[in-house]
Amino acid sequence: MTPIDPEAAGFCAHKLSRLDTHLEEHYLGAQKIPGYAVKVVRRGVVAHCSAKGSMDLARAKPLRDDTIFRIYSMSKPVTSVALMMLFEEGRFQLTDPVYKFIPSWRKHQVWVEGQGEAMVTRSPSTPLTIQHLLCHTSGLTYGGFLPGLELPVDPAYAAAGISRAGTDTLEQFVQKLSEVPLLYDPGSQWSYSLATDVCGYLVELLSGRPLGDFLSERLFGPLDMSDTGFHVPRSKLDRFAACYERALDKSLRLQDDPVSSRYLTPPKAPSGAGGLVGTMQDYAHFCEMLVQNGHFRGRQLIGRPTLELMTRNHLGGASLAQMAVGGFSETSNEGVGFGLGFASTMDAAASGTVGEGDLYWGGLASTLFWVDPVEELYALFMTQLIPSSTFNFRGQIKNIVYGALTGGSRA
Repeated sequence: MTPIDPEAAGFCAHKLSRLDTHLEEHYLGAQKIPGYAVKVVRRGVVAHCSAKGSMDLARAKPLRDDTIFRIYSMSKPVTSVALMMLFEEGRFQLTDPVYKFIPSWRKHQVWVEGQGEAMVTRSPSTPLTIQHLLCHTSGLTYGGFLPGLELPVDPAYAAAGISRAGTDTLEQFVQKLSEVPLLYDPGSQWSYSLATDVCGYLVELLSGRPLGDFLSERLFGPLDMSDTGFHVPRSKLDRFAACYERALDKSLRLQDDPVSSRYLTPPKAPSGAGGLVGTMQDYAHFCEMLVQNGHFRGRQLIGRPTLELMTRNHLGGASLAQMAVGGFSETSNEGVGFGLGFASTMDAAASGTVGEGDLYWGGLASTLFWVDPVEELYALFMTQLIPSSTFNFRGQIKNIVYGALTGGSRA
């Protein structure tokens, strides 16, 4: 077992222990979450690692270090890194129009007004590029699949037969997406969307390999992410957590029972945007690779300059607050930029947070991570509560972690 040494990692042990105190007192004890796992690593030293509560309330199963979680949109950085590995092989340029690889996308139109047969559209002012897909400025939306976010083009997704039921192949999925109007001109605004699923299809198309196979060979194998994938094998069912949602009376209500979950069957169209499951330790290896500029256990999986490009703000100097259509985050978009698969805190004062220059994202079931290249640290929090906007776990955990740092200064 890896030793835990907060002082060697540059933390005050007493202050960092507030992580468990806070989470147990305010969330576990109040039965707001079933259980959690949290890990903090700095300069290769584990400063904190704990797993508390339950992974399955009905079966009274304690949450374990090797519990398998639905990580939902924490799949997006993984798929984005995979696609950029192909970028490093010269398979595409970020400025390439998507229709170069998916010819049907040449016919995309931009919504002007109206819906259905009365909808008015026009040609886009600029081609939709792979860069737009990676940083969610493509004009695509989530097609009405995000609770509480309704956009005028969303009914067109249903009309095109686009669903999240997994009945289409990835190729069929992207062909149907060519029929929906873009919400805005590519590059002009930011909207959380199905774009990373298209990135997953491009990984398949450009590599000639199924997405799951490519991820296993190029990322999960080298990173020792042996429990990460698009489904949970029956042999690992005992470690698969139940997922919950908050009922009207604020109690926990079962949302997905592991023994009957759709995750027990390999999907027809694996979702690079939100379909992965995995353990905290698996994702910690992915974070470790990011902290080490693409290097992990003697192998350079992706180049440092490529990662630096991915983690820059690609919104033309603007922030998510200036660019975003609708709100979708567990924290404020003020002072936050977005790169190729990651958000980043550009202005700590504007965002009202700490850790400027970090890169991060989270998942629908309230999982989260961030990587701080300056402090050489990363942190992970895993639970299974939908939606992620229920509580601001990120802000609370970041305050405790950075408040426990001792001495020194940010470079």
